[in-house]
Amino acid sequence: MEIKDSGRVILTAYHSYTPSRIPMEQSFVPQLSPTPGHSPLNSKARYQRMDRMISQDSLHPPSFSRSVSQESLDSTSMADYWSEVKSIEESAENGQEEHAVLEVKSADEGEMEEAWIQEAGLSTLVSGSLGEEPAEALFSTLTRTQAAVVKKRIDNYTQTQRKKKHSVRDVRDIFAVGDSPPVFCPGAGSPNSIQLSSKLSFRAPGRLESCASDCKLSKDSPSLLEELNFEVPYSECALRKDCRSIQRIKKDDATLPKFLIRKAKLGLTVVGDLSQEDMKKIGYISLIELTAYFDALGIELKRNRTVKSKVRECGLFGVPLTTLLENDQKKFPGSKVPLIFKKLLSKLEQTGLQTEGILRVPGSASRVKNLRQELEAKFYEDTFDWEQVRHNDAAGLLKMFIRELPYPLLTVEYLPAFNAVENISPSKLQLQALHLLIMLLPEPNRDTLKAFLEFLSKVVANEEKNRMSLWNVSMIVAPNLFMCKGKTANPQEMQGAAGAAHVVRLLVKYQDILWTVPYFMISHVRKMNEAAMNKKHQASDKSKKKLLRTFWNPEREKTERSELCDVPRGVIRVHAPQHAKVSMAIQLDNETKAMDVIARFDCENSSGSLGSVRRQKQYLYEVGGNIGERCLDPETYLLDLYHVNPQCEWILKPRTT
Repeated sequence: MEIKDSGRVILTAYHSYTPSRIPMEQSFVPQLSPTPGHSPLNSKARYQRMDRMISQDSLHPPSFSRSVSQESLDSTSMADYWSEVKSIEESAENGQEEHAVLEVKSADEGEMEEAWIQEAGLSTLVSGSLGEEPAEALFSTLTRTQAAVVKKRIDNYTQTQRKKKHSVRDVRDIFAVGDSPPVFCPGAGSPNSIQLSSKLSFRAPGRLESCASDCKLSKDSPSLLEELNFEVPYSECALRKDCRSIQRIKKDDATLPKFLIRKAKLGLTVVGDLSQEDMKKIGYISLIELTAYFDALGIELKRNRTVKSKVRECGLFGVPLTTLLENDQKKFPGSKVPLIFKKLLSKLEQTGLQTEGILRVPGSASRVKNLRQELEAKFYEDTFDWEQVRHNDAAGLLKMFIRELPYPLLTVEYLPAFNAVENISPSKLQLQALHLLIMLLPEPNRDTLKAFLEFLSKVVANEEKNRMSLWNVSMIVAPNLFMCKGKTANPQEMQGAAGAAHVVRLLVKYQDILWTVPYFMISHVRKMNEAAMNKKHQASDKSKKKLLRTFWNPEREKTERSELCDVPRGVIRVHAPQHAKVSMAIQLDNETKAMDVIARFDCENSSGSLGSVRRQKQYLYEVGGNIGERCLDPETYLLDLYHVNPQCEWILKPRTT
């Protein structure tokens, strides 16, 4: 039996199965009958992998009405997607790929709630150790909406544990009856401040009107410039009734909206600007905020539970990202992206960006298989000849690396959430959901995904020569990131395929926004650090007083006070260990920016040295106080930051990468 598509792809001997995909309660390993002429062993190798393309039905989508426009997306426009699916299946059948079987199960309610509480940094709230970090400090910064989500989760966990006759704290002991949850108050004090109030209720002026106007945006109209506000938690303005619309996905990239970040005086912060400890807290906040956001939109945030199986601990392909990085860091300390992945990207960037059909045109199956085996044997010995690798073969190896990761790049736990983004409309709300998911990804996954998206942007930038538009690239990448089964092109399947490609398109186009840490999250982190510091100070007050009584020296205290008075208010001392002048006092005014301080040090350094040695580019950091460490945006207004974090130190140094 043959079915000819109206496009360039001919689909033969397809497996017919129910159009609605397998629900999450079932296993991810589809039980399909083997194709006639294929051995059961080949069929097992072909399908015994995780079905990473989660269906919309299994996610219990909200009341958004979502359809694919037949005028804009037909089988012809999705030809590249199905061609890539066919190529992936043929690669598996030919034995090029070796897959460790990853067993994924739907967690029961108790396990799901317990995992959520633990990943949100709130496990001490149910363990009876209230007051320990970071739970108490984190909870003290939550908005009303976020606190309601935490209460709901802990309540569900308590009920499931009672059924198992386990002793856990009652949720009423954590959320005292009659107490109002903390409220986020934008605009109070600094742009990034958080205050706790029991009287004020939060509403972001103008934001609901913005959501409603987005829904009225015609998909046929050219791109409009929209402003993004990072000062307000997304969950506070995401209302289901204001954001119902029909999502019509079009392959024309010009229809995507253009977004502009509303600048704050404290400057923009990207993921790499914060310390690891602060990024860990960002992860706690992101999970709580994502759950509150999905609840507000009427989407159930499903989670998967991975039953870990034995995976490879050496080699290049089919090895977990964490294991690869551990092996790479023995040779190159500080590596954040697997070396083999970086080398494949570098090879393609140097010689393949202008190659027509790059990523789309497959390489030779036999050559790719031989190259893979040779890489496994010679890569770490630096004896592999990269000159022999053709562009399309390098692209095939790159996609194979992503597919063979035993734990997917977008993680088992959050693949359903990434897929649920398809069910959100308009694009602004989709972008906010993706933003929270990127903040949630483990560091190795996030760094590797960013390197990949940066490469894809370079491919799209050369569209005139390589004939690969953003939509073309997204269609090729989507099956490799999400993995789907089957080759039929009925409307329901095409809708899911188009949705996956659209999510990839959003990741590529808006990656700079997605890797920017929202202001409201940094405010949460500052408050958490302040709460932790206050607690430590209170705990040590008694012991300090005893020591002061024993060793108190009135003359030394007088000297220290006079030294403090010598530094006027609004003056900071910047330390620059790598400059000729290692320290400088700088008077701040309302217009002083981080770039001004850097320029002043550069001027002093060039006049005080021969200039024969060129130093690394220097950045200004705030260190300590209510932040661990933050690399400052050159546009940061320092006097405003001084008021927010008066106890920090100011250090000029290169980026720690």
